[in-house]
Amino acid sequence: MTTVHVPSSKAATHFKIGGAVIAPGEARTVEIPVAPTYAHDDLAMSVHVVHGKRAGPALFVCAAIHGDEINGIEIIRRLVKRIDIKKLRGTLLAIPIVNVYGVIAHSRYLPDGRDLNRSFPGSATGSLTGRVAHTFMQEIVAHCTHGIDLHTGGRHRSNFPQIRAELTDPAVRAMTEAFGAPLVINSAVRDGSHRQCATEMGVPVILYESCEALRFDEVHIRAGLKGIVNVMRHLGMLRKGRAKTRKKPIFSRQTQWVRAPASGIHRMLVTLGAQVADDQVIGVIADPLGIEETEVRAPRAGVIIGRSNLPLVYAGDALFHIADMHEDAVFEADSFHEELMPSDFQPPEDDPSSAPIAV
Repeated sequence: MTTVHVPSSKAATHFKIGGAVIAPGEARTVEIPVAPTYAHDDLAMSVHVVHGKRAGPALFVCAAIHGDEINGIEIIRRLVKRIDIKKLRGTLLAIPIVNVYGVIAHSRYLPDGRDLNRSFPGSATGSLTGRVAHTFMQEIVAHCTHGIDLHTGGRHRSNFPQIRAELTDPAVRAMTEAFGAPLVINSAVRDGSHRQCATEMGVPVILYESCEALRFDEVHIRAGLKGIVNVMRHLGMLRKGRAKTRKKPIFSRQTQWVRAPASGIHRMLVTLGAQVADDQVIGVIADPLGIEETEVRAPRAGVIIGRSNLPLVYAGDALFHIADMHEDAVFEADSFHEELMPSDFQPPEDDPSSAPIAV
């Protein structure tokens, strides 16, 4: 794994963003204006800047590029609460809500119906979505050296914690390995995506996927927070913790969606994160009376990295997302959950802000 070494003796200079000047050792929230609503209510993209006194990388961590993907918002809240500016080298830019319009409307998209993550780099004179994309790239990404983008599955669809990254890039691969997610999908960048444009600007970005749209998941939040801190340690922004034997992630270069062979009521027989065998029965679709039943079989061996949570299906609907894995690999989803959320965990009674989200 490549390690970034940052000289601790070098003092940081002032950090400029959104017309604000942040002094070394200062933390401040900067409001970057975006187009107001048609009712003339002002809107802004909030960027919390934590600027250490010692020079180092500038890392952005963003969430809610899709407005209904809110799990990352909670990850960033906890990250900001955890970081001690006195121990920070470099600069952390935390952007909990990129697509403020979508969050307000509980929608993946912006009011013009476009997908922000297919609209980068955008344009200052383009569509509303294009303008937001342009603002994000020029006001935030252009000032950074590295990035972490937080996403979730869609509505009624959950993803098991995973990193998606272009692993041919050495810097991206090193960040991916440092993050420590249990699963890694080697994913090429898509045209118009945030990752593609950041890469073209020389800013390595990894994408963390977990949970379901409009939902929180405590274990997935903890995994995301832990991973970000691990990356910051790798980059030299935080002091490394005690050396621990870290489980190596399972790398997958190919994934496949399993689609419903028939319409009806779907009973899921395997959980998110389950390891399945080739041709294993992983679900059953029946008519409402259960007179006719159709089995759903895995077309390959692998791990369930995504799953539809909606039992009502039409033929052709995506039901399970399976990632291939080395034939000798063994994936232990239960141990992953136990490590992050021990069964005997007792939350602090005097600090509700740090209490886990109840299930």
